[in-house]
Amino acid sequence: MENIWRKCSSCKKPIALGAKYYACSVSTCNNPRTGYVFCSVECFEAHLPGARHREAGAIEKKAPLVADAPETAALTSEAARTPNRTLVRPTTSSAPVASLKNSGPQEVLIIASRLKEYIQAKSDYNTSGSVMEVLSDHVRILCDRAIDNARAEGRRTVMDRDFDFLKKA
Repeated sequence: MENIWRKCSSCKKPIALGAKYYACSVSTCNNPRTGYVFCSVECFEAHLPGARHREAGAIEKKAPLVADAPETAALTSEAARTPNRTLVRPTTSSAPVASLKNSGPQEVLIIASRLKEYIQAKSDYNTSGSVMEVLSDHVRILCDRAIDNARAEGRRTVMDRDFDFLKKA
């Protein structure tokens, strides 16, 4: 019990003194009040859906070597002087090349239940769950084109007329 520094914020497993741990790169998650720490990258990734970050990475850190020492004292240790590694979640979607340039969020943009209801009512067909990701990628591409149209007209508001290129196709 005495060699435990803190518990993982996700799975509640103990993090030993001097052990490596992961912290969220978002400042609101690693400030003294919240102080989220994770024992593994998997626990960090489990934190992401509830945190709703735009961009986040896991920063590898080292726990203090002494039990009651504040974290600032640990920064002077030899182990803490090594550079921190930032680990970023890999993307597993098979997004088109055009949408990979997009720096926006990569969440699903399609309401699955509504799309499934529509397809069922229109054709009496079922819908695979993987359809939502593919459609979201297409919606992102369409939105990127509409943003370009609004920008070309000097506006900062995307309007319905920015999607007129769909009518021409």
